[in-house]
Amino acid sequence: MKHSRRYRELKSKVEAKKYSLDEAIEKIKELSSAKYDESLDISIQLNIDPKKTDQQVRGISNLPHGTGKKKKILVLTKGEKEEEAKKAGADYVGFEEYIEKIKKGWTDVDIIIATPDIMSDVGKLGKILGPKGLMPSPKVGTVTFEVGAQVEALKKGKVEFKTDKTGGLHLSVGRVSFEIEKLRANVLSFLEDLLTAKPKSIKGQFLKSMSLSSTIGPGINLDEKAVLNEIRKGGL
Repeated sequence: MKHSRRYRELKSKVEAKKYSLDEAIEKIKELSSAKYDESLDISIQLNIDPKKTDQQVRGISNLPHGTGKKKKILVLTKGEKEEEAKKAGADYVGFEEYIEKIKKGWTDVDIIIATPDIMSDVGKLGKILGPKGLMPSPKVGTVTFEVGAQVEALKKGKVEFKTDKTGGLHLSVGRVSFEIEKLRANVLSFLEDLLTAKPKSIKGQFLKSMSLSSTIGPGINLDEKAVLNEIRKGGL
């Protein structure tokens, strides 16, 4: 992929080494020159075989300082749960009208929560929602009757993570404008949850490589061993 002149100039300021977590965050903040508040993203390559279902990694993490991004949440439900979802701050709430909208191609949301009683209808939307990563799942708490609590948690900073077809994982863990300590806490909190989600069938090294980057900036390689040591020492 051909990169812009700006990107190449920024990349030239990144040393060919593995950075500590604090060094990487400081470097990204130093190099950020976009006219908007870029997100801070983490990319990880895991030592898994993504073709094996028992080695696929998926979970949730409550980032202590949130992502800085407003999430648009749709709650698919009916009856008294509709009012509960609205009071909790859901952006869209309903059932039949949204089922029909999705069938016609509407997916302008970041997260979809559904109550178990209507999952037979939601399941029929799998071909539309699945490829976009919007299909509700009990594994990450988006299939639940506790819609109010789930909406509030997601608005505060609860995020879902899952591996892609290559065994990689990518997640936004805040905004470049956040204080270093807040970004640091978000990264370590997420990694701790990721390690908890490690499949039992994986032996030995789990994290093969890690890097941080801003939305349009170059990746900065992290010293995974040093970062893991911080987690073990309670570096949060």
